[in-house]
Amino acid sequence: MSPVPAARADPPSALVDDVGALVSLRSELERFLRTQPHAHLAPELVEELSGLVLRGGKRVRPTFAWWGWRSAGGAADGPRAATTVRALIALELLQACALVHDDVMDRSTTRRGAPAAHVVFATRHQRERWAGESRRYGDSAAVLVGDLALAWADDALVTAGLDGPALARAWVPWQAMRTEMMAGQHLDLLAGARREESLERVLRVARYKTAAYTVERPLHLGAALADAPPDLVNSLREFGRDLGVAFQLRDDLLGVFGDSAATGKPVGDDLREGKRTPLMAIAIGLARASGRLDAVHELRSCLEGWHHTDSALATVRDLLHDLGAVRVVEEQIAVLTASALHALDQARMSGEVRATLRRLATRITTRGC
Repeated sequence: MSPVPAARADPPSALVDDVGALVSLRSELERFLRTQPHAHLAPELVEELSGLVLRGGKRVRPTFAWWGWRSAGGAADGPRAATTVRALIALELLQACALVHDDVMDRSTTRRGAPAAHVVFATRHQRERWAGESRRYGDSAAVLVGDLALAWADDALVTAGLDGPALARAWVPWQAMRTEMMAGQHLDLLAGARREESLERVLRVARYKTAAYTVERPLHLGAALADAPPDLVNSLREFGRDLGVAFQLRDDLLGVFGDSAATGKPVGDDLREGKRTPLMAIAIGLARASGRLDAVHELRSCLEGWHHTDSALATVRDLLHDLGAVRVVEEQIAVLTASALHALDQARMSGEVRATLRRLATRITTRGC
């Protein structure tokens, strides 16, 4: 059993314009997974982790980190660029940790067009007729895959070959990013347990669960590797904060109305999982304001999982449009994107890098539109 599956091309949107960096990222990921000294101790976990990180994904986090590096004067090629790309594979491993654990918590059955890790292990348990409960075994093994990804993310950053000062600078956003990601996941759990309907609170979840570790901190990490001055780091983080929330809002819309071929998950999964997203919070607020108690009941029923038939989900989708929630979210995405681009325009960087970051901002906030 080979722990590293056959290579598959990354999407053309990843690491836009610097094709050499994209090729290096893929090859460095493969090399890292192939050369871990203790991988033979848990081949099934390594195989599942390798399949997930090499199966594709948008490579959003290393992309923004790369352009954070470039914005601070990092060269597109040469030995320091190669070391930087080697360090950035840590972001893909951190993302793998988040995805695997998130799928267990949300009971998602697919990820990137394939069965989720907990489903893979539960199916294997059932097929082999092992002792105990298949679902519990699947969840437990998936948690270990996520834990392995997190441990290896640290290893990837520390062993990338960065000099001491660069690693020390990078460690500041890296520490913050890991904790913010976990805090965001916990806030998400609390939102469900407390039946949160406050837009302010669910936006806070989006801020920490997605925005911080998707755009803001990767930009910070890349800039830190290039020893960026504080004013540039502050501008990049401001750009990343607003853009990251806009990215999450777009993701919320895609989770309800998107194409499963593009998202890698069944359409409507967010509704089936009862996710308390800004989209749903806005819809409930609009329903209350207009006296639509029937709509409030329907939306809450969806969140509580009382009925998730295809017809019920179709009703909720119609309500999200009829109440104006989709329009409000689209407007918010536009406002946040404009605010992010304003912060970007204040940053001191080359015109080439600024233009690329603007294109990236447009790409991640309009995907699927």
